[in-house]
Amino acid sequence: MGEAPAFVVDNLNANFPNGLHSKSKGCETAIDIGNKTYVIGASTESACTIGIQIFNKSTSDWVIPVVLGTKPKPSKGHSAIVLDEDRILVIKGNTTSDDSFWFLEVNTAFVREQKMRMATEVVAWSKGVIGEAAKPIVISGPSGVGKGTLISKLMEEFPSMFGFSVSHTTRAPRSNEQNGIHYHFTERSVMEKDIEAGKFLEYAAVHGNLYGTSIEAVDVVADKGKRCILDIDVQGARSVRASSLEAIFIFICPPSFEELEKRLRARGTESEEQIQKRLRNAKAELEQRNSPGLFDHILVNDDLDTCYDKLKKLLGLADGVKSTQESVLEPVQMSLDHMVSKTGHKILINCGVREPEKPAENMFVLDLASMKGGAPGRTRGLRFFTIDPTSNGVDAEVLS
Repeated sequence: MGEAPAFVVDNLNANFPNGLHSKSKGCETAIDIGNKTYVIGASTESACTIGIQIFNKSTSDWVIPVVLGTKPKPSKGHSAIVLDEDRILVIKGNTTSDDSFWFLEVNTAFVREQKMRMATEVVAWSKGVIGEAAKPIVISGPSGVGKGTLISKLMEEFPSMFGFSVSHTTRAPRSNEQNGIHYHFTERSVMEKDIEAGKFLEYAAVHGNLYGTSIEAVDVVADKGKRCILDIDVQGARSVRASSLEAIFIFICPPSFEELEKRLRARGTESEEQIQKRLRNAKAELEQRNSPGLFDHILVNDDLDTCYDKLKKLLGLADGVKSTQESVLEPVQMSLDHMVSKTGHKILINCGVREPEKPAENMFVLDLASMKGGAPGRTRGLRFFTIDPTSNGVDAEVLS
């Protein structure tokens, strides 16, 4: 503390007033927010990710913060620009646009919470994703109600549209289970640490082991262009509802409690003790189905085909429609040499530029007006489009 680390920083704010303009400059950039300077790309113990160090101008101390979120791999150069007092946009050079945009959160609600919990300096990375992701679907209901069958029918009819998040567990894998496919098998201490860091949407202790759904597991499904389905109990649904994840919550219930018991006994797979336990749990879950603000829709599974048709209608899936995915833009190459400037919610990126007066080879606009989400998950809703660099100036409407 107090002694500057052995690296040289080019303070971009000295070259571009107010920190609203910056350019790619080697592997280090410095950004001022308040009384702190964030050095992005600084040398740290790990060379696998972009390093972060903070200089506190009030105390003249250097701090290596705790870095949370999905961390970007280093690139040969990057630019950085202040968005607000809460976050910095980092644009990696020599990458395609699906890996170019990263948000370093320095004072968001998530970061503030973690700072209080850890009693130390904290920052968090969030990967920027162009376009929206379809809202995940949370399906809950008592055991034996048929929700598993309904989900299987959805997956069979629309295989390219839906995907399951892979849950985490601290139990040992069984002989036929593969890590990353059936579960993410992890150590209890690791999972408890991630739970404390806010990386899990929901979790529960079952027979001495932890089970849970991580934010990253849901994001991975969305990254593949699929809509994530979460099959979880009511308590898990309540946890997800309380999180930042925007989802559709559907409860599947039986026509009567007596019919549910009849279905459970007809399966012939549980002992009487297990059946009684499932019935007790079912009664508690059925009592919570009408909890204010918990479930968006309640479907009665009296007839499987009828219930399935209602489920498809809720999800906007007409008969014969096999895909509702939006067209995905092909990634474009982000030049190593580029300059960025900010106007409102829009970022102008001039590629192939070393000096301010030189013409750009390519020009892009990154629109942040509809961005949502953030660490410890993705920042989605970005819009990205090309501008003709041969035009005389940038149309004011484009940057309005």
